[in-house]
Amino acid sequence: MRLGQRQWLEIIIEKSLLLIALFTIVVIFLITWFVLSAGYPVLEEVGIWQFVSGSNWHPTNGEFGIWPMIVGSILVTIGALIIGVPLGVMGAIFLAEMAPRGAARVIRPAVELLAGIPSVVYGFYGLVVIVPFLREHLGGSGFSILAGSIILGIMILPTILSLSETSLRAVPWELKEGSLALGANHWQTIKWIFLPVARSGILASIILGMGRAVGETMAVIMVTGNVALVPHQLIDPIRTLTGNVVMEMSYASGTHQQALFATGIVLFFFVMLLNLLMQVVMSRKVGQA
Repeated sequence: MRLGQRQWLEIIIEKSLLLIALFTIVVIFLITWFVLSAGYPVLEEVGIWQFVSGSNWHPTNGEFGIWPMIVGSILVTIGALIIGVPLGVMGAIFLAEMAPRGAARVIRPAVELLAGIPSVVYGFYGLVVIVPFLREHLGGSGFSILAGSIILGIMILPTILSLSETSLRAVPWELKEGSLALGANHWQTIKWIFLPVARSGILASIILGMGRAVGETMAVIMVTGNVALVPHQLIDPIRTLTGNVVMEMSYASGTHQQALFATGIVLFFFVMLLNLLMQVVMSRKVGQA
């Protein structure tokens, strides 16, 4: 009887997990269908190419061009990765291989605490500290690509650091012992053994960090200036795709509202394209390793 009960329990758990997975897929398809059906009419009316490549966003005048927001989203995401990836990977190496146990016990919870801070708090910090600092030392208004990149770089740091550290700790200890036994020093072992073996996990952490950087809204709105113009330098203000939707959805109606849903469609495919690109890069790197 016990064996039969255990088999039934395993079957129930297996089917429950399958239903949960199917439910998740259905929810994703429903969200995708809703956004596509709500935004496609304006894409059909304006034209996909004109909508994506247009430089003028004046909904009241019937001008729907989101190219400045696309450029702003790309630049602020790249800036966040330039800041967050090196700091996150170096911090992961330090915690996994170099930090004393006492220091690691203090640093690790502090880093995890960063992930739990609301984005609006990061936005306030950027508004009070980073924006005035940039205004004083670099000129301009302070609301800029650079301010948004710094804030997003700090926000994605916990994700990259924690997952990268986990990947580094998962490297078999025998590989390190073998490297040291062959005469390599600690840094050479990290460079030629740990980083290549943990590469897939590190790249996965970068993908997740990039996804958060692209989708972040509140903190970015507070420090980037929200100007729908193509920037020409790092201290120029920008508006991102997510910021455009959040700022105007509360009062938009008709074609304007459809255009914001169409912006969501572009953002959806933009994130999907970035993830696909990173997956291709990751698979090639793992294959070479």
